[in-house]
Amino acid sequence: MTRQTRIAARLRAHLAISMLSASLVAPAASFAQPAGHEFTVTINNMAYGATPDGAKAGDSVIWVNRDSVPHSVTARNHSFDIRLNPGQQATMKLNAAGRIAFYCLFHPSMRGSLSVAPN
Repeated sequence: MTRQTRIAARLRAHLAISMLSASLVAPAASFAQPAGHEFTVTINNMAYGATPDGAKAGDSVIWVNRDSVPHSVTARNHSFDIRLNPGQQATMKLNAAGRIAFYCLFHPSMRGSLSVAPN
């Protein structure tokens, strides 16, 4: 076997091993953080619906106003302030873990809290 033939054989073997290894390893995209979950909280009859159990940082909450009057979802810690006219909805991404108390600016007796776990 000539030197050139041996080199070509090694290159083919190396290429075959590389291709086999690549097929056994999942694509890099599968190791990325999974997309967050979406939860819906409906405002109806002058009250906030149940907030999600198990929400984590990176998830989203869709706030939906089903009442005939405007409402807000305003964090006591000033981290968010969402204003919703009747029939409107808004999506909010949960960026940090913690317990967040919120209320309605227009109806201060409307209150709730949201617990967000770390991702």
